[in-house]
Amino acid sequence: MKVLVVGGGGREHALCWTISGSPLVDKLYCAPGNAGISQDAECIAIGAEDIDGLVAFSVENGIELVVIGPEGPLVMGLADRLNDVNIRAFGPSAAAAIIEGSKGYMKDLCARYDIPTAAYGRFIDPTAAKAFIAERGAPIVVKTDGLAAGKGVLICETVDQANTAVDDMMTGGAFGDAGAEIVIEEFMVGEEASFFALVDGENALPLAAAQDHKRVGDGDTGLNTGGMGAYSPAPVFTPELVETVERDIVAPTMTGMAAEGAPYRGVLYVGLMATAEGPKVVEYNARFGDPECQVLMMRLAGDIVPVLLACARGDVSKVAPPAFKPQTVICVVMAAKGYPDSPLEGSIIRGAEQDFGPHVQVFHAGTKRRPDGQLVAAGGRVLNVCAEGDDIAQARERAYEAVRKIDWPGGFSRSDIGWRALDRE
Repeated sequence: MKVLVVGGGGREHALCWTISGSPLVDKLYCAPGNAGISQDAECIAIGAEDIDGLVAFSVENGIELVVIGPEGPLVMGLADRLNDVNIRAFGPSAAAAIIEGSKGYMKDLCARYDIPTAAYGRFIDPTAAKAFIAERGAPIVVKTDGLAAGKGVLICETVDQANTAVDDMMTGGAFGDAGAEIVIEEFMVGEEASFFALVDGENALPLAAAQDHKRVGDGDTGLNTGGMGAYSPAPVFTPELVETVERDIVAPTMTGMAAEGAPYRGVLYVGLMATAEGPKVVEYNARFGDPECQVLMMRLAGDIVPVLLACARGDVSKVAPPAFKPQTVICVVMAAKGYPDSPLEGSIIRGAEQDFGPHVQVFHAGTKRRPDGQLVAAGGRVLNVCAEGDDIAQARERAYEAVRKIDWPGGFSRSDIGWRALDRE
């Protein structure tokens, strides 16, 4: 098979690293890729949101499966366009990807189909939004309705902070068109985690769970980001919690999407809060999480391509759920200084491509190669240092040992990834 992976971040590097080992794959491309991905796939200079370019390349090169990494091209309809030319696409249609593309749609879906989530309101008028905040009080959560690269969620400790967030989003243009409509919801207390399932519109194959770290600073402080680290398995996911999530969240979500005329096909990422009242949906993503995908791919014990194909064909009932190794895998994100507001690009990174041993893998999230061969930062989240161990403590020590061996004065990372799992132990 010829396979194309769309995207150029750490998630896509992990997917390429995994897919490249499949005996079913003869040729692997990635568009646009990055400096690290080029070790596992041939990188093609086509942007992830250049829909016409991606479709034309796929047709001209006889691509048989396209694995769509980021949410942008999904919301823009890349899967639909590929299916129109009889090319299998792993990822939902534009009509189904709205489950991530609009937080307001996602909240309304939960309300219509009795899927547990936080109480909320949708607003296109700042005055009405502020009245809702005054009525509810703080802490409270203010979100852009549209896509904002994981940064359009503000947890506000006071009413004044929430009102400022409304102004920044709706009139200040802090998130562009994504903030023209906003969602305001109650602040949920509990432990946040991520559950993944491969679905074909009717059936679901549960994958492993993971837990990420959204805040930029140690102790879960500072701004929300796309994710500063992750680990899997997540101890919060007891067998009882998994059963509840599959029954009360995944199943009605699939039923609801089908009833809405947009059956969901691809990987369903359920971001949830384990509250005292049970699990509640925080968000849905229409693709693998980042950096959760990285830890899942390192734990994968078999070939992922058959299940990706089964999803793309619309029938996962005849394939076995992917097997995962029992070891714990942890990912520490190294980001460019200034992230998430104003990451500094172009700083030289040394030591990221050394041999760290059999238990460590470094995925590139935002890198490029200068003409002189130097590896430099080319994004906010730049490197994903992943390590496996017999438990969270061993995996964490191996990951941070590798981080210390990377010479990058222009970067930083959190020092406490995995703290919740360590506390449980």
